[in-house]
Amino acid sequence: MSVLRVGNASGFYGDRFDAMREMLTDGPLDVLTGDYLAELTMLILGRDRLKNPDAGYARTFLRQLEECLGLAHEREVKIVTNAGGLNPAGLADAVRALAERLGIPVRVAHVEGDDRTAAHPGTLAAHAYLGGFGIAACLRAGADVVVTGRVTDAALVTGPAAAHFGWGPTEYDRLAGAVVAGHLLECGAQATGGNYAFFQDGDVRRPGFPLAELHADGTSVVTKHDGTGGFVDVGTVTAQLLYETGGARYAGPDVTARLDTVRLSQDGPDRVRVEGVRGEAPPPTLKVGLNRLGGFRNEVAFVLTGLDVEAKADLVRTQMEPALGRITDVRWDLARTDRPDAPTEETASALLRLVVRDTDQQAVGRALSGAAIELALAGYPGFHVLAPPGKGAPYGVFEDVYVPHGAVDHVAVLHDGRRVSVSPPPDQDTAVPAPVPEPPLPQPLPPGPVRRAPLGLVAGARSGDKGGDANVGVWARTDDAWRWLAHALTADRFRELIPEARDLPVTRHQLPNLRALNFVVEGILGEGVAAQARFDPQAKALGEWLRARHLDIPEALL
Repeated sequence: MSVLRVGNASGFYGDRFDAMREMLTDGPLDVLTGDYLAELTMLILGRDRLKNPDAGYARTFLRQLEECLGLAHEREVKIVTNAGGLNPAGLADAVRALAERLGIPVRVAHVEGDDRTAAHPGTLAAHAYLGGFGIAACLRAGADVVVTGRVTDAALVTGPAAAHFGWGPTEYDRLAGAVVAGHLLECGAQATGGNYAFFQDGDVRRPGFPLAELHADGTSVVTKHDGTGGFVDVGTVTAQLLYETGGARYAGPDVTARLDTVRLSQDGPDRVRVEGVRGEAPPPTLKVGLNRLGGFRNEVAFVLTGLDVEAKADLVRTQMEPALGRITDVRWDLARTDRPDAPTEETASALLRLVVRDTDQQAVGRALSGAAIELALAGYPGFHVLAPPGKGAPYGVFEDVYVPHGAVDHVAVLHDGRRVSVSPPPDQDTAVPAPVPEPPLPQPLPPGPVRRAPLGLVAGARSGDKGGDANVGVWARTDDAWRWLAHALTADRFRELIPEARDLPVTRHQLPNLRALNFVVEGILGEGVAAQARFDPQAKALGEWLRARHLDIPEALL
């Protein structure tokens, strides 16, 4: 059967607005996907729904579609999106109303059944991560636009691929290939040079969005429209493949993909071939993401300039102590951004950051802000803050639980109103993922002179969040660099280089086909991004921090 060209026009709620139009006009496509959901987004949409029961979906998508629905119809491009969020039926109705107003004859379907909020009292939103076969049912029945709620990001690609090629639920290798392609597309421009460690290898001022040419056997080529910005090479694809993953087994509701079997090769300019992906039976359970309000938080950053920074910080802590005594969670962080004999006031200053959390908004609001601002004329010399603290804002907490497939009523609501149930896999067609035995290490480099230098001179990295955990994928660009990296960057060395991780569980996974290591750091993000537990709450720059750390590197690699 023919190649299926699937593109992406959104990696998150708030991504580049013009991307949908660009993807439809800059080159040929069969399917255009948009990923609007993340753990934090579900919390934001949950708060929207508290104010308006008819809300709960990504409103940006509708505004994009107003400009682009006619283009998609003219070019016969199907649109598949999880912008339905907490209210896929509501968004589907809104798309129909928009199409009618514009006079465009499109068939709109949606997928539902992910909402588990009623089963988890006290949550703002509880949603199961569904697979792609509900999307496939909608497309097979003739839908032009398919709206979902919480599905896995990769399902936006596995669904269209299963519909187009006629795959069944046990064609694991093919499904796994589509999962990998979907994972590579889901974050938009991250696959085309965005957020890339070696960004100076190309022009990334305005990277184009990616697309995948999928084949019936599950192989694919990741590329972008000709003439668009950014670049696609083995490095950009490796970086995205490692993003927010863990071990060799990447489990999802449709299939468990073996990331250790993925082979990447350059297939021409801005083309990377993805092949060799093996698949296994999916796990017997579905992940359910739980979002709840955790309380209220506030923060203030005191600017400490010039001499005696540590003593000034001690004075602030002492003066603030009476106001903080009854607050549940108090955290101080001193960032020594100052330098001696600095040429500017800013570079002569350090930041002392105070973050407080409590279930009582009053405790973290006026009580904190009053105590901080009252020090304006009674504190350390040079007292000022970056901004006055506010009244205290609500924060969220994310956690995940797992339920059997059969506990969720996965339903495709077709464009003509018919409801088609998506059967869960039989028990005999599921398997609990087990850790993959670590592969043997490559032969070490022969002994030779070394030089103290940043890791990033010989390795790339990309990091991200999963609930309270973070992952850091690190890859080498040459075989020799991989031979060194695999031996040098152990879990213990990682803890040394990242002091925040010293007392946390750190698991290292080897992926030799990618010349990569993937580190999972448990608990470094506290209760998840919405809790804002650290300076970089989504661990987006954790990998770049690691690349900036110095260690002894063979001179032959430098």
